[in-house]
Amino acid sequence: MELPQNIKRLDEAVVNRIAAGEIIQRPANALKELIENCLDAKSTNIQITVKNGGLKLLQIQDNGTGIRKDNFDIVCERFTTSKLEKFEDLSSIATYGFRGEALASISHIAHLSIVSKTSNELCAYSANYVDGKLQGTPKPVAGNQGTIITVEDLFYNMVVRKKALKSAAEEYQKISEVVSKYAIHNPSVSFSLKKSGENNDIRTPPNSNTVENVRIIYGNQIARELIEFSVENENLGFKANGFVTNVNYSNKKMILLLFINHRLVDCQTLKKCIDQVYATYLPKNCHPFVYMSLEINPLYVDVNVHPTKHEVHFLNEEQIVEAILSALETKLLGSNNSRVFYTQAKLPGVQVEPLTLKDKDKPNKTINPKELVRTDAKEQKLDKFFGATSKPNEKRNIQMDTSLTEEQYEEAHKNFLQNGDDFEQKLLNKSTNNDMFEINQNSFNKNKSLNSSMSKIGRCVTEITSVLELRKSIEDNCHRALRETFAQHVFVGSIDPGQALIQYSTKLYLCDTIKILEELLYQFVIFNFKNLGCISFSESISIYELAKMSLDLPETGWTQEDGPKEELAQRVVEVLVDNSAMLEEYFSMKIDTDGNLCGLPMLLEMYVPDTSGLPMYIIRLATEVNWESEKECFHTFAKETARFYAKLTLNSKFEKSDWKWIVEHVVYPGIKDYFIPPKDFTNNAAILEIANLPNLYKVFERC
Repeated sequence: MELPQNIKRLDEAVVNRIAAGEIIQRPANALKELIENCLDAKSTNIQITVKNGGLKLLQIQDNGTGIRKDNFDIVCERFTTSKLEKFEDLSSIATYGFRGEALASISHIAHLSIVSKTSNELCAYSANYVDGKLQGTPKPVAGNQGTIITVEDLFYNMVVRKKALKSAAEEYQKISEVVSKYAIHNPSVSFSLKKSGENNDIRTPPNSNTVENVRIIYGNQIARELIEFSVENENLGFKANGFVTNVNYSNKKMILLLFINHRLVDCQTLKKCIDQVYATYLPKNCHPFVYMSLEINPLYVDVNVHPTKHEVHFLNEEQIVEAILSALETKLLGSNNSRVFYTQAKLPGVQVEPLTLKDKDKPNKTINPKELVRTDAKEQKLDKFFGATSKPNEKRNIQMDTSLTEEQYEEAHKNFLQNGDDFEQKLLNKSTNNDMFEINQNSFNKNKSLNSSMSKIGRCVTEITSVLELRKSIEDNCHRALRETFAQHVFVGSIDPGQALIQYSTKLYLCDTIKILEELLYQFVIFNFKNLGCISFSESISIYELAKMSLDLPETGWTQEDGPKEELAQRVVEVLVDNSAMLEEYFSMKIDTDGNLCGLPMLLEMYVPDTSGLPMYIIRLATEVNWESEKECFHTFAKETARFYAKLTLNSKFEKSDWKWIVEHVVYPGIKDYFIPPKDFTNNAAILEIANLPNLYKVFERC
């Protein structure tokens, strides 16, 4: 007969690792804990950088109160916190964290480093942690007020847990959901989320509002159907408020953002009941979008239910849920005056998207053709009517196909030179060394990410007042109606490199692509200050030669009274070399000490400036940029850079028709995602309404 196994006390390291596995189940759990710490620290700006779904890198940076130097030695030890002193304090807890387990748990299953500075310390301090223990002593480093927490190689010592996780893309999606929910619940705080080395996927402005953040994150389709919701009951000790979609919106999956006492939680009972209320109004298997903030007397709430704090228990749960549902039912009845239904019509030879029809007490109301709106960008583009049958990928084979041989690349480059204009040939052949001005094509074609030159982990945050003022000026000057037009537009087609047609709702607009692109690129320079990538040249280019070439151009306006061209060109070199360190640090423009241009900033992914404008760009940098005033320097440099980059011609492509692909698949998607249109765009002909479907039908009726 077998004897029972001896019971032993587990080693402390094993206990800590098991506990950490309960609290940090995936990267999104770790990020949730870190975001809550940032909010507890009164942060107004939170920036998150992720690599490989958070498993390789998870970095969060805030501008909160920071961590005191004398707390560095215990900040990652288990059950150390500044938010709770005795168990009874749980009954009135008002912060997100309270157990002191988040950082400790992360340090047991990842490589954790912290950089932090408080307002009363002269510098920031950096420290590394292993298994909750401080390694060495905190080192003084340069830094702004706030904290940067970097988590690397999550679950490196828990192989089974790491293998159980899903793909990096799915983990990133869960991280994005967490950031989105906290950004909507905290509209006064600016959130940004990005993959390492790429542009922001989520960016909300500071001091925004809930509806605007819903529009930014989930889209205008949800935001325009939101109705405000609120209910309060003193007897039950709760109040709830938020936004829910009306009966005109439905989705295949319910989106519920539930915060109880500002803590992101799940409540399956409330979720099922809300779904049942909407089942009366929505089609079968369709669900709403609901954001709800529920505040309950802390005495009635138990937050210490689950290790991840993802669930809470509260008194009078059934009565509170019933009161919420009753108020929600009343709200939906009030929004049921005008219903939207979806149908599909078919015209000969043309496929039409589902139509939106309004029922105004006329069950057999006919469809008015002027209400038909194209919503799919892939249907009925302008090129369709001119026999354009080539697919975008057929034009991109040289640009993106990394399987081409070196000989094929050389042949493509030779064709590019033969098709280029005369000035491009002059630029490329000016020197006796014919390859002197050749941009390294392989650095564009063979690199899967054009931003790979950004070697810094994480995103640099600037506190330079002049840059912040320029950013605020852009945001304050935003034209809200135009922003929605550009954000929701459908691309129709290009007329030429400078003009394109877009559709928004039932209106057709003619856009000045150059003006819009110039403003967009200016904003890219300002908002990506110190975070731009770099386009490196295969061989450096003499600034002196470029300046002399530009002085030969009539647009420079050089005359004999201005002095010898050689002296002026040398002056241009001196100005740019004197400011080369600043240009490289802030704008990724590389100039060596010998006066050679080695690299240009990368503004928009997959977009390369036309090198024929390089001489004029160099001389305008020296003469038009105000190098004496900091704010004016940044402003004028950004303006001149945007002006140079916005010139749409052959670029670095190998076919003359490729500008169409650039406009449709690079420029206008960038405009759609990032552009903040200024108010003067309403009167400078940057965008003109040229057709309005209802007005056209009025003309046809008169005919």
